Amino acid sequence: MPPRSDHFPGRRRLAGAAAALALLLAGCSTDPIDSSTAASSASVDEILRPGPQTATLAEPYVTPESTPTPDLPVTVTDFGGSEVTVTDASRIIALDRYGTLAQTVLALGLGGSIVGRDVPTDDPTVADVPVVTDSGHRLTPEAILDLDPTVLLVDSSIGPPEAIDRVREAGVPVVTFDPGRSVDTVTTQIEAVGAALGVPDAASDLAGRVGDEIAAARATIPAGTEDVTATFVYLRGAALQLMAGPGSGADDLIAALGATDAATVAGQTQPFLAITTEAMIAADPDVILVMAAGAESVGGLDAVAQLPGIAQTSAGSNDRIIAMDDSYILGFGPRTGRVLSALADAMYR
Repeated sequence: MPPRSDHFPGRRRLAGAAAALALLLAGCSTDPIDSSTAASSASVDEILRPGPQTATLAEPYVTPESTPTPDLPVTVTDFGGSEVTVTDASRIIALDRYGTLAQTVLALGLGGSIVGRDVPTDDPTVADVPVVTDSGHRLTPEAILDLDPTVLLVDSSIGPPEAIDRVREAGVPVVTFDPGRSVDTVTTQIEAVGAALGVPDAASDLAGRVGDEIAAARATIPAGTEDVTATFVYLRGAALQLMAGPGSGADDLIAALGATDAATVAGQTQPFLAITTEAMIAADPDVILVMAAGAESVGGLDAVAQLPGIAQTSAGSNDRIIAMDDSYILGFGPRTGRVLSALADAMYR
């Protein structure tokens, strides 16, 4: 009987950034938020950096400390509640919207076993590995099965579900993970991946390193940030402009940066809401976070500050727009501490 693993976290928030966005795209409300926030204080202006910023990671790739040997077989209970037995981790495919699962596999020292990857997995060590997803984060079972994987790690931020079922029916062990992520669940996600691949000790060590980086990043945040309000805006050209709110993952990121989520304070209850001028003015954030590709889709950071509604906010009038690479900002994986550090440096003086 293979050993059982109980490292998988329970069913936490089902609405992570990717999962909530997928639900929103199926149909969302555009009603304005019926609330308002106080104007920025002088103390806020004193601690925030002026002008648009691009937050970059000095070391975007987490270097593994060793190449562990998986202790298999192992049986885990995955996020979907299924018992999955993994007998071989020599050909791994790890897929999700932000490349977080693959980044975790790489950071655990098993990157040499990755045979298929998603679009956002940009580590140079797997640059030649075939991509099995498209820009819409969809996959086909044929593309996966052609690579003869011994295990598939995946969450519901990517799909369609029928494709994943096809892979499972073909006899490939499929381990599902929680799509709802936050700063506080980064280490448990790492441990879950390590458990599924038979390297729990390496996962424990990595979780400790990442936890220390997160704590160090938080320690750099200056005093007085509780008065700072921020919001995350998802942009894909003029046709898709969304404001993140509670349960999106972005609210948790903002809290980890010592600030307050402006959309939540203004009364937004949905993870993502189509932006209206009224809603944005009501939220009136001091800082706006965006994905780099999203900013480029509307003409760059300066153009973001001039968008209707955003231009009338404290963030827009002071050009306090901060961009970060799409794969990093809401990934909540092994580089979370580095993401927080880079964003804090871009946000605060």
